[in-house]
Amino acid sequence: MESRDSCSHINKTSIYRLPVGGQELWPVVAFLRNGMIYASVPLVEQTLSPPPPLISISGISQGLELLYGIQDFLSSGQKNDTELNTRLSQLPDLLLQACPFGTLLDANLQNSLDNINFTSVTQLPKQPAWKAGIYKGKPQVSISITEKIKSMQYDKQDVADMWQVVGTVICKCDLEGIMPNVTISLSLPTNGSPLQDILVHPCVTSLDSAMLTASSIDAMDDSAFSGPYKFPFTPPLESFNLCYYTSQVPVPPILGFYQMREEEVQLKLTVNLKLHESVKNNFEFCEAHIPFYNRGPITHLEYKVSFGQLDVFREKSLLVWTIGQKFPKSMEISFAGTVTFGTRSRDKQPFDHICIGTTAYVKLHFRILDYTLTGCYVDQHSVQVFGSGKPKINARRKLLSSDYYIWNSKAPAPVTYGSLLLT
Repeated sequence: MESRDSCSHINKTSIYRLPVGGQELWPVVAFLRNGMIYASVPLVEQTLSPPPPLISISGISQGLELLYGIQDFLSSGQKNDTELNTRLSQLPDLLLQACPFGTLLDANLQNSLDNINFTSVTQLPKQPAWKAGIYKGKPQVSISITEKIKSMQYDKQDVADMWQVVGTVICKCDLEGIMPNVTISLSLPTNGSPLQDILVHPCVTSLDSAMLTASSIDAMDDSAFSGPYKFPFTPPLESFNLCYYTSQVPVPPILGFYQMREEEVQLKLTVNLKLHESVKNNFEFCEAHIPFYNRGPITHLEYKVSFGQLDVFREKSLLVWTIGQKFPKSMEISFAGTVTFGTRSRDKQPFDHICIGTTAYVKLHFRILDYTLTGCYVDQHSVQVFGSGKPKINARRKLLSSDYYIWNSKAPAPVTYGSLLLT
């Protein structure tokens, strides 16, 4: 439908209108992750005509936080469908604990699971996240910034490459006192990328209006708010997600080029990767996975890599290029090869509805410690704790790849719009 799918109607947020019986249900918060749709319908207590600004609807922020919490719970430790089904069966009871009567108390569902297990043994009631407990011990505040970079690269003139950073700030405050008050500031270097679409935990007491109005929908300009981003709050006892944010960095950390051509019974492959000069060249790990779907096992391979090593998983029809912890001084590496396949077995070889023919991708997996792509960091001296004793401040940060795809430039490829993947 042109009214829904036209490029002039690209939805850059996760907020949708849903036609229901000739009317519209709004707002519906929804996004797609790992083949599952996460959706919620926040309560809007103000008038809907005209539609109020999204920033003024607190239920949207809480709905997104709850959905992210559900996603984290379902994906953590998941190794097979049995474990996923087990976690899905636990969701109803966990939601009663985390969101009684529709009021979000704690989006970390693992906390709710721990509390349910603890209550079943001791018969003690669960302590709500908003009710401060009493901590006894050495005071300390731990802050972790995790940025995930998503990218879809095509190397085509008629399709634009896309990339975006999604950040999460996780806090754990071990502080004595009934209601300790804490203020944490996120800072950027002079060339850092401004934070946008900021969503905060309900325990945050106030925010600068400039932080709330920074949206990825708006075009970036020199007047964009670039911090410091201050978050005053009264922390719960458990580890919690202080905030989420997005950012549009100027370039992706690794630029890629992938070509795959089919010649008779063989595939000819070429992959080039280039690390951007501004990115920290010190990885915990870095790998390029080259899968082959809807084909038989790999029976023959001839290849040459300029750097790193290549592992062949014949039955899985998969090549894993282990790059290691550093790119060479040139910052560029390449792989070229010819692959031959045997007869396909439906039970053993991977199948995919999108990767048909020469439609294929390289997926990058990497992690860089003590680094963020936006430059976002926590100045330990800027952390303010209003209570007895001087706490120890622990701050760390890291960058992870997430859905980092480089598509074959010689074949059709799916194009991403906002948070959904469309063919």
